[in-house]
Amino acid sequence: MYGTNAGRTSAGRAHRPARAHRAARARLVTSGVLAGAMLLLAGCSSSDGGSSEDDGASKQPPKSQAPYWVNPKGSAAQQVTAYRNKDDGKNAGLIEKIASQPVAEWIGVEDPEGETRGFTEAAAKADRSALLVLYNLPHRDCGQYSEGGAAGGDDYRAWLDKVIKGIGDRKATVIVEPDALPHLLQEGCTPQQFHEERYALLKEAVDKLKAQPNTKVYLDAGNPDWVRDPGGLVEPLQRAGIDKADGFALNVSNYQTTESNIAYGKKLSPMIGNKPFVIDTSRNGNGPAEGHDEESWCNPPGRALGEAPTTKTGEDLVDAYLWIKRPGESDGPCKGGPKAGEWYPEYALELARNAKR
Repeated sequence: MYGTNAGRTSAGRAHRPARAHRAARARLVTSGVLAGAMLLLAGCSSSDGGSSEDDGASKQPPKSQAPYWVNPKGSAAQQVTAYRNKDDGKNAGLIEKIASQPVAEWIGVEDPEGETRGFTEAAAKADRSALLVLYNLPHRDCGQYSEGGAAGGDDYRAWLDKVIKGIGDRKATVIVEPDALPHLLQEGCTPQQFHEERYALLKEAVDKLKAQPNTKVYLDAGNPDWVRDPGGLVEPLQRAGIDKADGFALNVSNYQTTESNIAYGKKLSPMIGNKPFVIDTSRNGNGPAEGHDEESWCNPPGRALGEAPTTKTGEDLVDAYLWIKRPGESDGPCKGGPKAGEWYPEYALELARNAKR
């Protein structure tokens, strides 16, 4: 997915498994990005940090359409300001398409309680729900660009408990551990000896999050082009606690079309108690890249922003279209992009330029 190695390094790793049909990688924060995120967080936690008026580049959309918080100091909002300072109104307008929408906040590792509290307090001040992602399981990402995670189960539990404290009784929608379950089904990915621990940690995460009074929880279930038979996810989702979760998430950081995700989700849902689902539409406006590039998931050209975040999906089983992957941040050092999770202005402009709305 997207992020750093949580204090580890991938230098010298000679083997990278094939990634055809795998979820696009790009999340969390590199050490430099994390430092910037914490500076932003200080603004979010201040007396005016959560206000939609403190940065004209970012305003809260109507709550009835998308009840999620827009971070007025996010990377896209900063880029809008930078372009405006250069009198570049054209590019500022393009990036405003991203800055004006709620995107998920991926919780880091240095101060998970303070970071989470900053986001949820700012969201509460704006009368919105925080949209959060947990992405810190041990042995994550099959040694790819976002490998790492917590050093072990106990470290993950300690990190999770701090996130829970940061949420408290404030409204939050949480996407739990993208890729974690599909990777268990992928041969040669997560070593067998860690499977039971992963199921246990995911179930604990769901249980603890749902013990909070105003938290919605969605377990990641990959995308239609990864685990092509949705029946293969039934037992993993059950073991991970889908019965207590609000539903599942599809297409996180990927480019599969909204239509294909809806069809896939409708097949999976009745197998797990008719659970609803959410779809990441952040970059699927033009669907997936064509061809057989092994890293077609990584900063593919020609992609576009998808449907704007909303709970008005017109589909009974689809709770929301969400921008879970933060559009404009790199999937990894490929096709000219920077490290996973770093802001990539050229790619952001292309996504916005190609958007159909």
